[in-house]
Amino acid sequence: MLDPTVFEGALVAGGEARYGADGGDHVDFRGGLFTGPVTGKDIHHHYYGTRRPTAVWPHQVGVIPPRAGCFQTRAEVVRLREALTGGQAAVLVGQDTVHGQVLAGMGGVGKTQLAADYARTAWQAGELDVLVWITASNATAAASGYAQAAVEILGADPADRETAARAFLAWLEPKANAAPCRWLVVLDDVTDPADLNGLWPPAGPHGRTLVTTRRQDAALAGRLIKVGLFTEAESLAYLTSALGARNRHEPAEQLTALAQDLGHLPLALSQAAAYLIDAGISAAAYRGLLADRSASLTDAAPEVLPDGQTQTAAAAWSLSADRADTLRPVGLARPMLQLAAFLSPNGIPETVLTSAPALAHLTRHRAEEQDKTPASVTADEAVGALRALDRLSLIDHTPATPHQAIRVHQLIQRATRDTLTPDQHDQMARTTADALITAWPAIERDTELAQALRANATTLTRTAGDALYQPDAHVVLYRAGRSLGEAGQVTAATAHFHRLTETTGHHLGPDHPATLTARHDLARWRGEAGDAAGAAAAFEQLLADRLRVQGPDHPHTLTARSHLALWRGMAGDAAGAATAFEQLLADRLRALGEDHPHTLTTRSHLARWRGETGDAAGAAAAYEQLLADRLRVQGEDHPDTLGTRHNLARWRGETGDAAGAAAAYEQLLADRLRVQGEDHPHTLTARSNLARWQGEAGDAAGAAAAYEQLLADRLRVLGEDHPHTLTTRSNLAHWRGETGDAAGAAAAFEQLLADRLRVQGPDHPHTLTTRSHLAHWRGETGDAAGAAAAFEQLLADRLRVQGPDHPHTLAARSHLAYWRGMAGDAAGAAAAFEQLLADRLWALGEDHPDTLAARSHLAYWRGMAGETPAPEGWRDPTPRPGGAQPAHRRRGRQGE
Repeated sequence: MLDPTVFEGALVAGGEARYGADGGDHVDFRGGLFTGPVTGKDIHHHYYGTRRPTAVWPHQVGVIPPRAGCFQTRAEVVRLREALTGGQAAVLVGQDTVHGQVLAGMGGVGKTQLAADYARTAWQAGELDVLVWITASNATAAASGYAQAAVEILGADPADRETAARAFLAWLEPKANAAPCRWLVVLDDVTDPADLNGLWPPAGPHGRTLVTTRRQDAALAGRLIKVGLFTEAESLAYLTSALGARNRHEPAEQLTALAQDLGHLPLALSQAAAYLIDAGISAAAYRGLLADRSASLTDAAPEVLPDGQTQTAAAAWSLSADRADTLRPVGLARPMLQLAAFLSPNGIPETVLTSAPALAHLTRHRAEEQDKTPASVTADEAVGALRALDRLSLIDHTPATPHQAIRVHQLIQRATRDTLTPDQHDQMARTTADALITAWPAIERDTELAQALRANATTLTRTAGDALYQPDAHVVLYRAGRSLGEAGQVTAATAHFHRLTETTGHHLGPDHPATLTARHDLARWRGEAGDAAGAAAAFEQLLADRLRVQGPDHPHTLTARSHLALWRGMAGDAAGAATAFEQLLADRLRALGEDHPHTLTTRSHLARWRGETGDAAGAAAAYEQLLADRLRVQGEDHPDTLGTRHNLARWRGETGDAAGAAAAYEQLLADRLRVQGEDHPHTLTARSNLARWQGEAGDAAGAAAAYEQLLADRLRVLGEDHPHTLTTRSNLAHWRGETGDAAGAAAAFEQLLADRLRVQGPDHPHTLTTRSHLAHWRGETGDAAGAAAAFEQLLADRLRVQGPDHPHTLAARSHLAYWRGMAGDAAGAAAAFEQLLADRLWALGEDHPDTLAARSHLAYWRGMAGETPAPEGWRDPTPRPGGAQPAHRRRGRQGE
């Protein structure tokens, strides 16, 4: 490495000596090299062999790269000029993310063109006396450039280039009383800052240094200029101009889409424009070529590169990856980049790339390189590999945003995948899927992390191609869809599993277990989206195929029967659900035994649907027996045991023991907090049910306060559009109404209805229920006629969506009859309740609580109409909206 030396006095012979006007001795070297007061002993004449003529200012050394066609004037031009004002050093790198003053970027963003534009502009404006352009890709190239400058400017001996380079750097040092020289040194494409140790130009009041590099090491001190990608407008302007120059015109929407496909990378845009012109194809056709997975980026590059370019973007990135592999930890950067190449360019959680499957992949690569059994790669080494890639601007690694810690340009990802053989591609895709599923938490408490994981799964599904279906459908395909549903995006989950059913059927066949599982999830989320009847029908079809393919005792067949029974109940057939679970229980006892978790779960379902048929006491007794067995088999802290305590508390409340239910939920909440934590979905649900039964026990104000606190936490944990958040708003509005604020309740339900319509649609059961609540509380404000009209409209929609025998449809008829009576039509109310009683007798039986409630309402309104005396001292309670249960059992709140 060169050691620059400070030279005294004049460095170049051949100057013309003269005397100053003050009689002192001066030396004036007319080459513009040095002027200053000296004494005789200070005058040094240095000769480098044969004396060479010195340059006359202004003088340029090296060749500025030619201006690219259709060069775009960007915001970076202004920032670069501002940064270089006042003799500052600037390191020009390229990226779209700022890290303090050290900005990093990838090859191809136009760093060299921006540097050339600045240098050319400053030169032409007469702002410079000396301009030196050096392609400084290594120490030798930088030193050679300095030596050439010394030869041309100082008349140095070209045979002794090391001495000449030192002389030039010394000449750049500012000297007292010297004639100012306005110089600019451009060091283009610095590969490694360590190469320039001892070769950096000195700082000075009149000198400026400009460096372009992909590196962002801490060693790159100075003011750093961000060079980002083109904006959408810049991309469109560039493509339009480049093609227009050759009389080619493409639709703006196609050019915008093409720019998006290329990630707005200037180098890629220029090569794409050249390809379109050379090949004579349209932008749409070129986009098709890019989308073709059998083609590589090299196939999309023109045969002759434009604007004097010497290599494709893919080749430049490959060299950067090679360099990153030499950084510690040696040899891990490229295999890490291969993992990142299959994931989202907009943000990969660091936990994915430091997971056990990712570390195993890096360890295998290390073993192949070392040809021996190496030490396992650690998570710290994996982070080190990310840092190496970041230093070479191949990725942007920002640990401060852990859920989107790694960003990679989409074309770097494509170029990296292109280097893999088909077998390597498929293996890498499945390894990446393993890493993603390992990092995916079983319970999604962090909505931002869940969203990032889903985005990465979407990208992986696209980039992996068929690999995720061979030899079997990878579990990440199912986890991504279930995550959508758990986040409340049930419509998106339904669409996801519809696509997955088609793709698994295409790759593996309609009877493959993976295809049947996709159909199972599709049916489930169809029901969660509000189509309970459709879910039941889908499970009925699935059950037939399970029986044919897997047999009656296969666990998946029994599970299909369980879900069929569940959704029949949700569609309104509680008695049919109870019967189906009773039959399933017998088969699970036979096939699995009495203590198997699935058998215990079937007992839970059977107890629930017996309760839904009106036997709340029977349900509570069944849950009490089940709890004893859960405790014996699974222990007190098992989630299923806690779930059984939840159900037991609910059905105790439904029997009329609201205070007992509240006490049970209070104890359950303490255990949920201890076992599962405060933000666990089941803990939040326990808080919701505790609030409900506190209200049912008479503390409406306490219930409202509890729901207000719960709403804040659900907004924080789940977001404003999650179904559970919307349900909490519903319950809060209800209990505010119960405290006496009927107008406030009506206003809250009106706002909620707008959000239900936006998020869940007009026919979702929860939307219909919200309309019921809104109508009820409008009636409570005194608008009985308005309430009756609203219930009449709701009944029509209930009939259309849920059918005449659904409990909610029958409940809507009850509400309509009541508010007609309250509006003054007692005879009409009595007639309506008479018809309702007949239908409830037929659908539910004479002992069902809803049937008994209809009989009581009928008696009251007959009395009010003068047909028969009303029961002495009896007043009809306001029927509560929201479900089939009568007022004394279900007071209008909405369950979860």
